[in-house]
Amino acid sequence: MNASPLRVVGVLGLLLAFPAFSVRAQQYDPKLYSEMRWRCIGPFRGGRTVAISGVPQQPNVFYMAAVNGGVWKTTDFGNTWIPIFDEQTSGSVGALAVAPSDPTILYVGSGEGLQRPDLAVGDGFYKSTDAGKTWTHLGLRDAQQITAIVVDPRNADRVFVSVQGHPYGPNTERGIFRSLDGGKTFEKVLYKDENTGGADLLMDPGNSQVLFAALWAARVAPWEVRNGESFVIPGGGLYKSTDGGSTWKQSRKDFPAPMTWSAASALPSRPAIRSECM
Repeated sequence: MNASPLRVVGVLGLLLAFPAFSVRAQQYDPKLYSEMRWRCIGPFRGGRTVAISGVPQQPNVFYMAAVNGGVWKTTDFGNTWIPIFDEQTSGSVGALAVAPSDPTILYVGSGEGLQRPDLAVGDGFYKSTDAGKTWTHLGLRDAQQITAIVVDPRNADRVFVSVQGHPYGPNTERGIFRSLDGGKTFEKVLYKDENTGGADLLMDPGNSQVLFAALWAARVAPWEVRNGESFVIPGGGLYKSTDGGSTWKQSRKDFPAPMTWSAASALPSRPAIRSECM
Protein backbone atom coordinates (compact mmCIF):
# COMPACT_ATOMS: atom_id res chain seq x y z
CA MET A 1 0.00 0.00 0.00
CA ASN A 2 1.23 3.52 -0.73
CA ALA A 3 1.87 5.84 2.18
CA SER A 4 -0.17 9.03 2.35
CA PRO A 5 1.54 12.32 1.29
CA LEU A 6 1.25 13.70 4.84
CA ARG A 7 2.96 10.63 6.29
CA VAL A 8 5.76 10.84 3.74
CA VAL A 9 6.30 14.55 4.47
CA GLY A 10 6.32 13.82 8.19
CA VAL A 11 8.92 11.08 7.89
CA LEU A 12 11.14 13.22 5.70
CA GLY A 13 10.87 16.04 8.22
CA LEU A 14 12.02 13.79 11.03
CA LEU A 15 14.98 12.55 9.03
CA LEU A 16 16.03 16.10 8.18
CA ALA A 17 15.66 17.24 11.77
CA PHE A 18 17.60 14.25 13.13
CA PRO A 19 20.09 13.23 10.42
CA ALA A 20 21.76 10.66 12.68
CA PHE A 21 18.50 8.89 13.50
CA SER A 22 18.64 6.34 10.66
CA VAL A 23 22.33 5.66 11.33
CA ARG A 24 21.77 5.00 15.03
CA ALA A 25 18.83 2.70 14.22
CA GLN A 26 21.21 0.38 12.36
CA GLN A 27 23.74 0.10 15.17
CA TYR A 28 21.81 -2.34 17.39
CA ASP A 29 23.77 -5.51 18.02
CA PRO A 30 21.87 -8.45 16.45
CA LYS A 31 22.69 -10.46 19.57
CA LEU A 32 20.12 -8.36 21.45
CA TYR A 33 17.25 -10.03 19.59
CA SER A 34 18.87 -13.22 18.29
CA GLU A 35 17.12 -15.33 20.96
CA MET A 36 13.63 -14.15 19.96
CA ARG A 37 11.46 -16.88 18.45
CA TRP A 38 8.00 -17.03 16.93
CA ARG A 39 5.56 -19.01 19.03
CA CYS A 40 2.00 -20.09 18.40
CA ILE A 41 -0.52 -18.36 20.68
CA GLY A 42 -3.64 -20.18 19.41
CA PRO A 43 -6.47 -20.77 19.17
CA PHE A 44 -5.91 -24.41 18.23
CA ARG A 45 -9.18 -25.16 16.41
CA GLY A 46 -10.52 -25.01 12.88
CA GLY A 47 -7.55 -25.75 10.67
CA ARG A 48 -6.27 -23.11 8.27
CA THR A 49 -6.70 -19.39 8.92
CA VAL A 50 -7.11 -16.79 6.17
CA ALA A 51 -8.87 -14.02 8.13
CA ILE A 52 -7.41 -11.96 10.97
CA SER A 53 -7.63 -8.34 12.05
CA GLY A 54 -6.37 -6.09 14.80
CA VAL A 55 -8.00 -2.92 16.13
CA PRO A 56 -5.79 0.19 15.79
CA GLN A 57 -7.62 2.01 18.59
CA GLN A 58 -7.24 -1.00 20.91
CA PRO A 59 -3.82 -2.66 20.56
CA ASN A 60 -4.79 -5.46 22.95
CA VAL A 61 -7.74 -6.60 20.79
CA PHE A 62 -7.50 -9.01 17.85
CA TYR A 63 -9.97 -11.12 15.90
CA MET A 64 -9.12 -14.25 13.93
CA ALA A 65 -11.28 -16.70 12.02
CA ALA A 66 -10.53 -20.23 10.91
CA VAL A 67 -11.74 -21.76 7.67
CA ASN A 68 -13.79 -24.23 9.68
CA GLY A 69 -13.66 -22.95 13.26
CA GLY A 70 -15.66 -19.73 13.52
CA VAL A 71 -14.46 -16.36 14.83
CA TRP A 72 -12.30 -15.90 17.92
CA LYS A 73 -11.44 -12.76 19.92
CA THR A 74 -8.67 -11.82 22.32
CA THR A 75 -8.60 -8.74 24.54
CA ASP A 76 -5.27 -9.50 26.25
CA PHE A 77 -2.81 -9.47 23.35
CA GLY A 78 -3.43 -13.12 22.46
CA ASN A 79 -2.94 -14.75 25.86
CA THR A 80 -6.52 -16.04 25.84
CA TRP A 81 -9.02 -16.47 22.99
CA ILE A 82 -12.82 -16.61 23.20
CA PRO A 83 -15.08 -18.08 20.46
CA ILE A 84 -17.69 -15.47 19.50
CA PHE A 85 -19.33 -17.05 16.44
CA ASP A 86 -20.46 -20.45 17.64
CA GLU A 87 -24.19 -19.68 17.56
CA GLN A 88 -24.16 -18.84 13.85
CA THR A 89 -25.15 -21.28 11.13
CA SER A 90 -21.75 -21.29 9.40
CA GLY A 91 -18.42 -22.16 10.99
CA SER A 92 -16.33 -21.53 7.90
CA VAL A 93 -14.93 -18.01 7.50
CA GLY A 94 -12.98 -16.61 4.57
CA ALA A 95 -12.91 -12.87 5.34
CA LEU A 96 -13.05 -10.61 8.38
CA ALA A 97 -12.97 -6.82 8.67
CA VAL A 98 -13.19 -4.30 11.51
CA ALA A 99 -14.54 -0.89 10.50
CA PRO A 100 -11.62 1.55 10.90
CA SER A 101 -13.93 4.40 11.95
CA ASP A 102 -15.87 2.33 14.51
CA PRO A 103 -14.18 -0.70 16.12
CA THR A 104 -17.50 -2.01 17.44
CA ILE A 105 -18.58 -2.82 13.86
CA LEU A 106 -17.34 -6.11 12.43
CA TYR A 107 -18.09 -7.78 9.10
CA VAL A 108 -17.58 -11.49 8.46
CA GLY A 109 -17.78 -13.37 5.15
CA SER A 110 -18.35 -17.10 5.41
CA GLY A 111 -16.77 -19.76 3.21
CA GLU A 112 -13.01 -20.11 3.13
CA GLY A 113 -12.45 -18.96 -0.45
CA LEU A 114 -9.58 -21.34 -1.20
CA GLN A 115 -9.95 -23.59 -4.24
CA ARG A 116 -8.67 -26.93 -2.98
CA PRO A 117 -9.92 -30.53 -2.83
CA ASP A 118 -10.91 -30.21 0.84
CA LEU A 119 -12.78 -27.01 1.59
CA ALA A 120 -15.77 -25.72 3.55
CA VAL A 121 -18.37 -23.38 2.08
CA GLY A 122 -20.43 -20.79 3.93
CA ASP A 123 -23.90 -19.30 3.90
CA GLY A 124 -23.35 -15.59 3.41
CA PHE A 125 -22.40 -12.33 5.08
CA TYR A 126 -22.58 -11.36 8.76
CA LYS A 127 -22.30 -8.15 10.79
CA SER A 128 -21.84 -7.27 14.46
CA THR A 129 -22.38 -3.79 15.90
CA ASP A 130 -21.27 -4.63 19.44
CA ALA A 131 -17.71 -5.92 18.90
CA GLY A 132 -18.77 -9.52 18.31
CA LYS A 133 -21.29 -10.06 21.11
CA THR A 134 -24.21 -10.53 18.69
CA TRP A 135 -24.44 -11.09 14.94
CA THR A 136 -26.90 -10.40 12.13
CA HIS A 137 -26.99 -12.29 8.84
CA LEU A 138 -27.13 -9.76 6.01
CA GLY A 139 -27.48 -11.84 2.86
CA LEU A 140 -25.33 -13.15 0.00
CA ARG A 141 -26.50 -16.64 0.98
CA ASP A 142 -25.54 -18.17 -2.35
CA ALA A 143 -22.02 -16.73 -2.31
CA GLN A 144 -20.59 -19.89 -0.67
CA GLN A 145 -17.04 -18.46 -0.68
CA ILE A 146 -16.29 -14.87 0.40
CA THR A 147 -12.64 -14.02 -0.11
CA ALA A 148 -12.25 -10.38 1.00
CA ILE A 149 -14.03 -7.49 2.72
CA VAL A 150 -12.94 -3.85 2.64
CA VAL A 151 -14.57 -1.03 4.61
CA ASP A 152 -14.27 2.67 3.86
CA PRO A 153 -11.93 4.12 6.53
CA ARG A 154 -14.30 7.06 7.12
CA ASN A 155 -17.68 5.41 6.58
CA ALA A 156 -18.45 2.10 8.28
CA ASP A 157 -21.58 1.66 6.13
CA ARG A 158 -19.65 1.67 2.85
CA VAL A 159 -18.53 -1.92 2.36
CA PHE A 160 -17.17 -3.93 -0.56
CA VAL A 161 -17.25 -7.72 -0.68
CA SER A 162 -15.33 -10.10 -2.95
CA VAL A 163 -17.29 -13.29 -3.68
CA GLN A 164 -15.69 -16.34 -5.29
CA GLY A 165 -18.97 -18.23 -5.66
CA HIS A 166 -19.65 -21.96 -5.90
CA PRO A 167 -16.47 -24.05 -5.95
CA TYR A 168 -18.11 -27.03 -7.68
CA GLY A 169 -20.27 -25.39 -10.33
CA PRO A 170 -21.50 -22.16 -11.92
CA ASN A 171 -23.62 -19.55 -10.14
CA THR A 172 -24.39 -15.86 -10.62
CA GLU A 173 -23.92 -14.61 -7.05
CA ARG A 174 -20.22 -13.97 -7.50
CA GLY A 175 -17.91 -11.07 -8.31
CA ILE A 176 -17.59 -7.77 -6.41
CA PHE A 177 -20.48 -6.38 -4.38
CA ARG A 178 -20.96 -2.93 -2.83
CA SER A 179 -23.15 -1.83 0.06
CA LEU A 180 -23.75 1.79 1.04
CA ASP A 181 -26.03 1.05 3.97
CA GLY A 182 -23.94 -1.22 6.16
CA GLY A 183 -24.92 -4.44 4.41
CA LYS A 184 -28.69 -4.03 4.38
CA THR A 185 -28.60 -4.10 0.59
CA PHE A 186 -25.92 -5.11 -1.92
CA GLU A 187 -25.24 -4.07 -5.50
CA LYS A 188 -23.16 -6.25 -7.82
CA VAL A 189 -20.67 -3.77 -9.26
CA LEU A 190 -18.19 -6.09 -11.00
CA TYR A 191 -19.27 -9.30 -12.70
CA LYS A 192 -17.93 -11.25 -15.65
CA ASP A 193 -19.77 -14.56 -15.88
CA GLU A 194 -21.14 -17.48 -13.88
CA ASN A 195 -17.72 -19.16 -13.72
CA THR A 196 -15.61 -16.17 -12.64
CA GLY A 197 -15.58 -14.92 -9.07
CA GLY A 198 -13.78 -12.42 -6.88
CA ALA A 199 -10.46 -13.71 -5.53
CA ASP A 200 -9.22 -10.58 -3.74
CA LEU A 201 -10.05 -6.93 -3.19
CA LEU A 202 -8.10 -3.87 -1.99
CA MET A 203 -8.91 -0.22 -1.37
CA ASP A 204 -6.39 2.61 -1.64
CA PRO A 205 -6.00 3.76 2.00
CA GLY A 206 -5.49 7.33 0.88
CA ASN A 207 -8.40 7.45 -1.58
CA SER A 208 -11.44 5.27 -0.91
CA GLN A 209 -12.67 5.82 -4.47
CA VAL A 210 -9.80 3.73 -5.84
CA LEU A 211 -10.19 -0.05 -5.64
CA PHE A 212 -8.39 -3.04 -7.11
CA ALA A 213 -10.06 -6.42 -7.64
CA ALA A 214 -8.75 -9.78 -8.81
CA LEU A 215 -11.22 -12.03 -10.61
CA TRP A 216 -10.56 -15.75 -10.78
CA ALA A 217 -12.27 -18.44 -12.82
CA ALA A 218 -11.79 -21.79 -11.13
CA ARG A 219 -13.59 -25.06 -10.63
CA VAL A 220 -13.18 -28.07 -8.37
CA ALA A 221 -15.02 -31.31 -9.09
CA PRO A 222 -16.23 -32.78 -5.77
CA TRP A 223 -15.56 -36.37 -6.85
CA GLU A 224 -11.91 -36.01 -7.87
CA VAL A 225 -8.47 -35.29 -6.47
CA ARG A 226 -6.52 -33.58 -9.21
CA ASN A 227 -2.92 -34.47 -9.98
CA GLY A 228 -0.77 -32.45 -12.36
CA GLU A 229 -3.44 -30.16 -13.75
CA SER A 230 -4.67 -26.68 -12.99
CA PHE A 231 -7.81 -25.73 -11.15
CA VAL A 232 -7.92 -22.52 -13.20
CA ILE A 233 -10.32 -21.83 -16.06
CA PRO A 234 -9.32 -19.03 -18.47
CA GLY A 235 -11.12 -15.78 -17.69
CA GLY A 236 -9.60 -14.11 -14.64
CA GLY A 237 -7.81 -10.78 -14.45
CA LEU A 238 -6.96 -7.65 -12.46
CA TYR A 239 -9.43 -4.75 -12.44
CA LYS A 240 -9.33 -1.16 -11.16
CA SER A 241 -12.03 1.34 -10.27
CA THR A 242 -11.44 5.05 -9.69
CA ASP A 243 -15.05 6.03 -9.02
CA GLY A 244 -15.84 4.03 -5.92
CA GLY A 245 -16.69 0.81 -7.69
CA SER A 246 -19.28 2.16 -10.12
CA THR A 247 -17.17 1.32 -13.17
CA TRP A 248 -14.15 -0.97 -13.61
CA LYS A 249 -11.38 -1.29 -16.15
CA GLN A 250 -9.22 -4.36 -16.66
CA SER A 251 -5.68 -3.26 -15.88
CA ARG A 252 -3.95 -5.57 -18.35
CA LYS A 253 -4.91 -8.45 -20.60
CA ASP A 254 -1.55 -10.16 -21.06
CA PHE A 255 -1.22 -12.04 -17.79
CA PRO A 256 0.93 -15.18 -18.05
CA ALA A 257 -0.91 -18.44 -18.56
CA PRO A 258 -2.14 -19.95 -15.29
CA MET A 259 0.43 -22.14 -13.58
CA THR A 260 -0.48 -25.80 -13.33
CA TRP A 261 0.32 -27.93 -10.31
CA SER A 262 2.88 -29.88 -12.34
CA ALA A 263 4.65 -26.62 -13.30
CA ALA A 264 4.57 -25.41 -9.73
CA SER A 265 6.23 -28.60 -8.55
CA ALA A 266 9.28 -27.75 -10.68
CA LEU A 267 9.93 -24.52 -8.74
CA PRO A 268 12.82 -24.44 -6.22
CA SER A 269 11.74 -25.79 -2.86
CA ARG A 270 11.55 -23.53 0.18
CA PRO A 271 12.93 -24.36 3.63
CA ALA A 272 10.36 -26.04 5.84
CA ILE A 273 8.76 -23.86 8.50
CA ARG A 274 8.21 -25.55 11.83
CA SER A 275 5.00 -24.71 13.66
CA GLU A 276 4.74 -25.25 17.41
CA CYS A 277 0.96 -25.41 17.02
CA MET A 278 1.15 -28.85 15.43
